[in-house]
Amino acid sequence: MQKFSGLSLFAKAFSSHKGWEPQWRSPEPKAAYDVVIVGAGGHGLATAYYLAKEHGITNVAVIEKGWLGGGNTGRNTTIIRSNYLFEESAALYDHAVKLWEGLSRDLNYNVMYSPRGVLMLAHNVHDVQSFKRHVHANRIAGVDNEWLSAEECKAFCPPLNIAPGMRYPVLGGALQRRGGTARHDAVAWGYARAASARGVDIIQNCEVTAIRRGPDGAVQGVETSRGFIGAPKIGVVAAGNTSVVMAMAGVRMPLESYPLQALVSEPIKPVFPCVVMSNTIHAYISQSDKGELVIGAGTDAYTSYTQRGGLHIATHTLDAICELFPQFRRMRMLRNWGGIVDVTPDRSPILAKTPVAGLYVNCGWGTGGFKATPGSGNVFAHTIARDEPHPINAPFTIERFRDGVLIDEAAAAAVAH
Repeated sequence: MQKFSGLSLFAKAFSSHKGWEPQWRSPEPKAAYDVVIVGAGGHGLATAYYLAKEHGITNVAVIEKGWLGGGNTGRNTTIIRSNYLFEESAALYDHAVKLWEGLSRDLNYNVMYSPRGVLMLAHNVHDVQSFKRHVHANRIAGVDNEWLSAEECKAFCPPLNIAPGMRYPVLGGALQRRGGTARHDAVAWGYARAASARGVDIIQNCEVTAIRRGPDGAVQGVETSRGFIGAPKIGVVAAGNTSVVMAMAGVRMPLESYPLQALVSEPIKPVFPCVVMSNTIHAYISQSDKGELVIGAGTDAYTSYTQRGGLHIATHTLDAICELFPQFRRMRMLRNWGGIVDVTPDRSPILAKTPVAGLYVNCGWGTGGFKATPGSGNVFAHTIARDEPHPINAPFTIERFRDGVLIDEAAAAAVAH
């Protein structure tokens, strides 16, 4: 793998940056692999990378029906945090945050991780009580989180409006200083590049049409638009389309798929220093390195496989943003988009073996999948390689919905982002 450094960039400048190698290989699919990963988003690519790096399994194919990173990985708003209420969730997301901190160095690729802080606003007595509960629970679990008064929130994020008379007055907020953002496409490219360098085949424009099972019920491989690919182990990491893919193996998933919308403004000079979230009004905002205000909403109210969404959702989100940050009222919106998120009944993910031998699934992240990318891939690779869960993802089974051992972040987080 070619190394990136200041010296290599300087040297290539003398040749007009000609001679750079492709970031990853694009081979034809082989007849069989040790592991096939379905879905070339951040989680799928991270899984392949850690299979190769930490478990020595390099005969791996990552197959994608479209282009690499073209699903939710390229359609999210890049928020990173780990201040979830329950210990199981906090451990999983904090594992990811710790990997985020050294990810650019590990991949030799700048994923632009920026720990600028994530501030979650409280607007009523219930919010105050809920977020203080989060703060105390996180501290017990060893996860950083702190309570700020309204004035301290304003000092941390100067554009914030805390004037009296607002429809949703700011009563304070919970701040995780290690939280922040990263560049979503760079994450996919970095993992793809590093996995390819270790021998993983990344196969784009290769849609799964069926999962073949043998007489004993175990998986044998996948039928695709480019022919049959054999594999004794298959990991499905297909986000909003997980239910469709898993149904091919006869597995019914406890998932619903919803559109999730986001939009960005015209670019402006740096004005917004952190990430601000408001669960009560389902809106959150940060500023990208290009200067755009990145704004997101909660999920639409209806299930759908569209990558669009209802216009009224974006309109209501902007109403809320304009009340919290009045100086943005004259900003023009540049573009909007939607993704398909898969949501479980308890709003926590599934990272587990399935009842089908050789079939594993990573799904149910709802609106919070991007932040977990490195941690998710790391523990899912362990699960596939060893056919048993890592201690961190052991609670996130499919069977918890049968047994009632839920990790109920729905009530705790209001909106998961």
